[in-house]
Amino acid sequence: MRNRDVIIRKEFVAEIKTIIGHARENAIRSVDFQRVLMYWNIGHRIFEEEQQGKERAEYGTYLIKKLAKELEPEFGSGFSVRILEISRKFYRTYPIANTLYSQLNWSQYRLLVSIENADRREYYQNESIKNAWTKRQLERQINSSLYERLLLSNNKEAVLAVARSEKIPDAPQEIIKDPMVLEFLGLERKAKYYERDLETAIINHLQTFLLELGNGFSFVARQKRILLEDDEFFVDLVFYNRLLQCFVVIEIKTQKLTHQDLGQLQMYVNYYDRTERLPKENPTIGILLCADKNNTAVKFALPEDNKTILTSQYQLYLPTEKQLINEVNKDLERYRMGKELDSGEDEE
Repeated sequence: MRNRDVIIRKEFVAEIKTIIGHARENAIRSVDFQRVLMYWNIGHRIFEEEQQGKERAEYGTYLIKKLAKELEPEFGSGFSVRILEISRKFYRTYPIANTLYSQLNWSQYRLLVSIENADRREYYQNESIKNAWTKRQLERQINSSLYERLLLSNNKEAVLAVARSEKIPDAPQEIIKDPMVLEFLGLERKAKYYERDLETAIINHLQTFLLELGNGFSFVARQKRILLEDDEFFVDLVFYNRLLQCFVVIEIKTQKLTHQDLGQLQMYVNYYDRTERLPKENPTIGILLCADKNNTAVKFALPEDNKTILTSQYQLYLPTEKQLINEVNKDLERYRMGKELDSGEDEE
């Protein structure tokens, strides 16, 4: 057979391309990790050198400034005073080199080092590795206060256990966030806009919306048509969560939540449970993504043992630090009052 008559199988070519792609990814990852180790070693040596002059408090600052003056002209801005200070902090945060992760690059470690709370830092570290977040994705999750928002509806131990892969989420409250921050949609802060506008923006930014939803979500349908006798209904968004092993139906409301909205969502959940769910799958979860809600009204509109209908308020901008602190304080106050009520009942 002449050479020009040889036919190469497409599958074979695809396999070779995959091998090349993996090799390139591994090479980049290896280079990135060598950079991580370089800054860790620099931070280590700076710390050791500082200890020799520990009797003078200003010695560390002087040392780093002098070192940057020597290094920057030859090696560039990657060795400025600020970067050297971060390197020292990096070593002090991660003092054992063997605990560093090759899946994380220097840009990601710089973000992690800026987090003072150890539990919060560990959560973002583990989630970055588990979900293969880029530096930009990690930065967005930190800025949107993902950890704190999860803690508003979960205890710290459960959040960390899921992040460490020590526990598989078995309740939607361990995954679903309230509020959801949708600043990436780029919608203007208008007093009123249509639900279809919000839904379209979500579809146009589906990858980022999946990131905001959390672990294990995959997209199933938009405007899913349901025909009940002669009546047509359309479910806004349908997802599936492989961790919870169930369908997740999302309805969008740009006005304040009403009990009629909850009833409509319950009908959609019942439909999926009775016609789409397989015997091995868990009950369908319904989420009302709303602009505003009355938590007390929601509580009384749903059964006491409700585990499948959730409400989540959305925000079209990142929360400020003050807003976050206020929300956490409100939650702590509700918890304290609840404990006092329980204590009073016990005394009776």
